[in-house]
Amino acid sequence: MEKTFHITTFGCQMNEHDSEIMAGMLEARGLRRAPDRKSAQIEIINTCSVRDNADKRFFGTLGQLKRRKTQDPDFTVCVCGCMMQQQRVVDRIQEKYPWVDLVFGTNNLHRLPDLLDQVLTGHDKEIEIWQERSGIAEGLPAERMFRHKALVNITFGCNNFCTYCIVPYTRGREESRHPEEILKEIRQLAEDGVREVTLLGQNVNSYRGRFLDPATGEGVPGGGLDPGVCTFAQLIRLTAKIPGIERIRFMTSHPKDLSPALIQTFVDVPELCRNIHLPVQAGSDRILKRMNRHYDSGKYLRLVRDLRAAVPDITMSTDIIVGFPGETEEDLQATLDLVEKVGYDSAFTFLYSIRQGTPAAEYPDQVPDEVKHERFDRLVELVNRISAEKDAACEGKIYRILVDGPSKRDRKAMAGRTDGFKLVNFSVREEDLPEESPLRGRSPQEIADLLTGRFADVIITKGKTFSLEGRFLGLSEEA
Repeated sequence: MEKTFHITTFGCQMNEHDSEIMAGMLEARGLRRAPDRKSAQIEIINTCSVRDNADKRFFGTLGQLKRRKTQDPDFTVCVCGCMMQQQRVVDRIQEKYPWVDLVFGTNNLHRLPDLLDQVLTGHDKEIEIWQERSGIAEGLPAERMFRHKALVNITFGCNNFCTYCIVPYTRGREESRHPEEILKEIRQLAEDGVREVTLLGQNVNSYRGRFLDPATGEGVPGGGLDPGVCTFAQLIRLTAKIPGIERIRFMTSHPKDLSPALIQTFVDVPELCRNIHLPVQAGSDRILKRMNRHYDSGKYLRLVRDLRAAVPDITMSTDIIVGFPGETEEDLQATLDLVEKVGYDSAFTFLYSIRQGTPAAEYPDQVPDEVKHERFDRLVELVNRISAEKDAACEGKIYRILVDGPSKRDRKAMAGRTDGFKLVNFSVREEDLPEESPLRGRSPQEIADLLTGRFADVIITKGKTFSLEGRFLGLSEEA
């Protein structure tokens, strides 16, 4: 009987894509994905080390699995991801969770099928952590969450070493994939029906991919602005030429490397969505310097002005940390002022949490928890007010939506994203449909089957803080 597996994912889109790859590799080996943890014979937990909350959720989940493991010794538990790149975490698992069967990291993710085979056939515990990446493993299969859109890694690792961030220590130094490999993957995705791709990296703006020499198959020599090197703006333009790809997104964009060429790409390439996630982290120049962000608030605001001058209707989101060591009331006010000036469509807000192994963890002037929480509440109130105002301004407008499937909040409704990445939940009403519409007389499931992965025109009836509501007007297959 074929084995079944389930993957629990904590963290960012990079982790989500890693889980897609793991699922693809295991299914290629004949394993079958289970709908939930209870029905799986193998549980894989893909961890994140960026936030303290993810740490707590991971160990909480691991603790819950102990009873299942005790009742069923053949139940296999695997843990992987960023947290496993930290020796202290591996030591803790060995000491307090000795029943875990397999531990591996981010640099040897492609080894999962072989490591799991060793566990299942030998019934021995396996721990394999590579501290350094041995090149980039290409051609790995992936089982995507959506058939019509996909995540595509273009870089791995990070060179920025922000003082609060553990990523350079868990994901390693930055390495760019060859553009030919990226474009080959995207062409295959397009042939499989993908219409939207999201290019992923810890800092996509610093992408520098060397073209392959046709004679040797190796990366051509050179660097910087050498003709043999593909920049991120160039990669977007090449991606846009692939037939079938109608939307291009990217995550994450570091302000220090946001170039005029990339801004111009928003103007020239209609396939590039008019949306950018541009993490600011703080509005105080003093705090930005302590964070090692390599820009100040003035440069950041100039980038925002340049983006809006080029694309007036561009939507913007950001990341903001509250309570970084040494943060004063004046520093917080600088952040609030910047948020007000920019007017973000949405923001991911975080309480600073100590990550062992980072410089900021050793700073002596840590902000008390009660102060952090009070400041966090003020920031969230401001961010939510601005988001609600932005969404209210969408009422009465018609947007072209790429439909993702049934709405999570109402299974009779549908959901999708605008070009600007706003979530839209919309109804499909019989009275709004023309007589010849193939949707007339259909059940909600049949409507979902017909609309998922297609573009629809939707009129917005209500703008809310975190989403929009609307009514379906018809299919919109033309850009």
